[in-house]
Amino acid sequence: MISKDIALGLCFLFQTGLGALGNSFLLWLYTITFFIGPRLRPIDLLLTHLAFVNDLVLLSKGVPHTMSTLGLTNFLDDVGCKLIFYFHKVARDLSLCTTCLLSSLQAITLSPRNSWCAKLKSRAPKCIVPLFLLCWVFHLLKNIMILTFVKGPVRDKNITEGQDFIYCAVPFSASLNIAMHILIIFLPDLLCIGIMVGTSGYTVFLLYRHRQRVQYIHGNSLTSSVSPETRATQTVLLLVILFVSFYCLNSILMLCLLIGQSSWLVHTSAFLAACFPACSSFVLIVSDSHVYKNFWILWEKMI
Repeated sequence: MISKDIALGLCFLFQTGLGALGNSFLLWLYTITFFIGPRLRPIDLLLTHLAFVNDLVLLSKGVPHTMSTLGLTNFLDDVGCKLIFYFHKVARDLSLCTTCLLSSLQAITLSPRNSWCAKLKSRAPKCIVPLFLLCWVFHLLKNIMILTFVKGPVRDKNITEGQDFIYCAVPFSASLNIAMHILIIFLPDLLCIGIMVGTSGYTVFLLYRHRQRVQYIHGNSLTSSVSPETRATQTVLLLVILFVSFYCLNSILMLCLLIGQSSWLVHTSAFLAACFPACSSFVLIVSDSHVYKNFWILWEKMI
């Protein structure tokens, strides 16, 4: 009979391996397409960046948790814990930022010509790379305090302050913990979540209005086929829904961890934190027709 720890380790291993495989496939596909394939859409740059940072999230969270649940202890020293937590938080924030940019770009693309977003249509693709650099610099600086607070494995069982993340620890007081999360971590995240919800609602409204207009023009002759633009928009909306759902659930568990320590909460929070990076690539592979198109174009060129 498989023990609970081995079952947890296998779950993390499956989630990390499958998610890294999907993201690496998209990263390879978009990179090769950039050099030898058809011209990439502006949204493809965002999807490439999303696949890259999601790979970082999975490797920095899934690998340590897999090793710890399979019985490997003290495999990270103090420096290793600092770097693992730092790059995981930076990558997770960048995944949030990229998903926010995806939702915003899609809303701008669908906006009518007479709207206030129309002026941004021609400028938005040119701003993608500068926004990437801005997001990287901001999140690298925002999370630098992690290098100060995160410590190596806690061997002193009498230590009660802080959080024990199985393979590393964050031994600081509760008051400082709450203040840091609210002022530095949660507020920028909530801003991005708010932008995603707002732009997604605006996109749904535009799609509904377009649907009503098309039905009025074509009447009963309206076919059930979906345009590539509508399908791409639905894919972005699905990604936003998945991200917001998993983020909210994980945030609730993180707040619970501030109140009381539990290994079950730690493992569940880690699993939820990796759910979106693990499944987002397969949502794109299944839903985005451009993935199939680019893959077959590259396949024909290679053979």
